[in-house]
Formats: sequence, C-alpha cells, structure tokens
Amino acid sequence: MSSIVVTTWSLEQTSPADLRPAAVPDGDTVGIVRSEVPSPEFSRFLYASVGGDIRWTDRLGWSYARWQQHLERPGVETWVAYDRGTPAGYVELEPQDDGVVEIVYFGLIPAFRGRRIGGHLLSYGVARAWDLAERWDGRPPTKRVWVHTCSLDGEHAMANYQRRGFRLFDTKSEEEPDVSAPGPWPGAHTTARNGA
Repeated sequence: MSSIVVTTWSLEQTSPADLRPAAVPDGDTVGIVRSEVPSPEFSRFLYASVGGDIRWTDRLGWSYARWQQHLERPGVETWVAYDRGTPAGYVELEPQDDGVVEIVYFGLIPAFRGRRIGGHLLSYGVARAWDLAERWDGRPPTKRVWVHTCSLDGEHAMANYQRRGFRLFDTKSEEEPDVSAPGPWPGAHTTARNGA
C-alpha cells in the first residue's frame, strides 16, 4: 500500500473571549440543533457523509455497540446544522480532563459547502463547547477548547478555525497509508463529482 505525508495542526482557545463568531447566514433557512438522543445510525450517517470525500475512515469500522457507548458518554454532544430541514453538517464535542473540550469532528456535507454555513456552525459549536458544563452536572467549567485539522481536510478548514479565534499550538507531519476516500457509500463521491 502506498503512503502519503499528512500534516496535522492543533489549535486552541483558552478563553470564551477568544471566539470571533461568523455572521449568521442570510435568511432563516439554517438552524442548529443538538442531537440529544444517542443514535449510532444518525451519527454514522453524519460522519460518513461529511468525511467521506476527505478520508475520514477511523470510525467506519466501529460496531453499533461502540458507537452507542461513545455517544452515551456524559458530555459528548453532537450539534447538527439543518438547511430547510436537511442535515447540512455537524460539530461533535467531547469533554476531556480538567475543563478541556475537544471539537472532535466538524464539517459540512459536500452539497452544503461554500454557502457560508461552516463559519456559523463552527461559531455555534465553539460557543457550546465553552458552555458545556451548564448542560452536564458535575462537569467543571470549560477552560480550554481545542481542535485539530490536517492537510486532508477541506481547503478552507484552517482559515475558518483561525478566523474564529483559534491559535496554533502544535504541528506534526507523519506518513500514513494512502486510503481512498470512500464517500458516504462506495463510489458516491465519484458519481457526484462527475455530475452523474
């Protein structure tokens, strides 16, 4: 199997005042809602649909039970953006030790990219990371929010994070297997790109 060099950048905010929110998209067609019922089917749909063309593969082999166990962990939250009732993208938050919250996954389904939804969704998700303890008894107040992005992610990902007030704190480059981008199902991204 061939390999490629992947650069991963880790970014952080250390105060709620660091967040620089994006403008809300024009009109009232976009809403963001927390997916409060743990649903492996829905979470896997979001994961595969958002990350299928940018090589998100680490969770594709997860069993139903593993998805359920992950989603039921106290403090794990999925916030979903809807455009006129259709899921457009999501942010997954995962609390860690000592008041740290990681934005584990963030992105848009390809058909919704380039519509000014991403900045708004990221802004909303970061704000929910900062106030996560208000929704979970026993969680310490958030002191730090962090995220990582890599050279395989969308071309505007890094700029979006920096515009929202994230600062770079670590960079790593590693050789990884060159896996194909599976799309939400095998061949889906190829068909969409070819206009078929």
